[in-house]
Amino acid sequence: MHATRSTPYEPYGPREQPPHATLPFRQFLLKIHSRCDLACAYCYMYEAADQSWRERPRRMELETVRRTARLITEHARQHELATVHVVLHGGEPLLVGAEHLDATLHVLADCLAPVAELRVTLQTNGVRLAEDPALLPVLDRYGVRLGISLDGPAAVHDRHRRRPDGRGSHAAVARSLRLLTKGPYRRLFAGLLCVVDTDADPVDTYEALLAFAPPRLDLLLPHGTWGTPPPGLEDRTSPPAAPPVLAAPARSAPYGDWLRAVFDRWYDAPRRETGIRLFEEIMTLLLGGTSRSEAVGLTPVDLVVVETDGAIDQADSLKVSYPGAPATGLDVFHNTFADAAAHPAFQARQRGLAGLGPVCRSCPRARVCGGGLYAHRYAPLAGPVFSAPSVYCADLALLVDHIAGRLRRDVAELVVPRREAAR
Repeated sequence: MHATRSTPYEPYGPREQPPHATLPFRQFLLKIHSRCDLACAYCYMYEAADQSWRERPRRMELETVRRTARLITEHARQHELATVHVVLHGGEPLLVGAEHLDATLHVLADCLAPVAELRVTLQTNGVRLAEDPALLPVLDRYGVRLGISLDGPAAVHDRHRRRPDGRGSHAAVARSLRLLTKGPYRRLFAGLLCVVDTDADPVDTYEALLAFAPPRLDLLLPHGTWGTPPPGLEDRTSPPAAPPVLAAPARSAPYGDWLRAVFDRWYDAPRRETGIRLFEEIMTLLLGGTSRSEAVGLTPVDLVVVETDGAIDQADSLKVSYPGAPATGLDVFHNTFADAAAHPAFQARQRGLAGLGPVCRSCPRARVCGGGLYAHRYAPLAGPVFSAPSVYCADLALLVDHIAGRLRRDVAELVVPRREAAR
């Protein structure tokens, strides 16, 4: 049963696509290095169910980059894409070194230039930026924007994001951030990514991140499933049989409480201090817009992953579910991105509301939360493995309802005086 317009959550955004629709990819995530110089406690790449990184080369060789670039160009030309987004990822992508990074970016830029505008971002733990002075000039040459992982104050960050010998990494990341933000490379700073730790004070965490004046924050829920629940949610081993009620979530929601506290601090600030992607996406969806994030909303997935060996995979967050979950059996040497777009695994994520399980389809928040991140819906004993609500269902319900309530009050304050003036 679908939500009706009598609920406070309609309209939510895009209607579901027909099951046969094949949509183009617009984001290409390239795993240019498959190892890391940190050993983060919550890492989905090395600590989760899928261990395919062990069988892959350490870096993406230039022949693989060339083949990938040609396929991206072909895909952009076929679908008349004006802009192509490439994300350089790992492991830790900066471990390829300045020379190989330069060569990789040159191949991508040279190949895409005649067809589409190339926009490149790179996600890094930040440690190498201050340690290797040759990296930032290369990134600057190609206008590569940087997302830096930082989990808040030093004590919080170092609790999880440690070097292999156990030393914390906060001091090194802070040095890199000062180098990036205080000088001529500031324009490359895309923002900070912070994994939520419910043992940390939410407002203190937010304000520690603000100290680096990020243009945007991504607050990320630790990856987990109904088979391997996230920290603090060890009792969540079976999906709910019905949506949380509007008045209060059916289960405790520590992540929802944490995010709600940050939302209020951010929303009530006298001026805009930064953007927070999760909150802005939810607000946009509540007000009738569409999502640009796979974490919420029903926008069809437009991201594809290329591993260091050229394998074409789904989003690598699926590594938390079971071995081989992201795999498609395709690669850049024998297939195209059109083949990937037609693959059943990607087609399953083009169906919008129809692609959700029955509990989510019956929930009035479905067009906002979208069932949560796809990987977080994995339930090994619940029929189709990704048909369950997110393991964060109660937390997302609490957050969506809270933001909806704040918006409803503020919109009423804006609308009522206008009506009275019209009389």
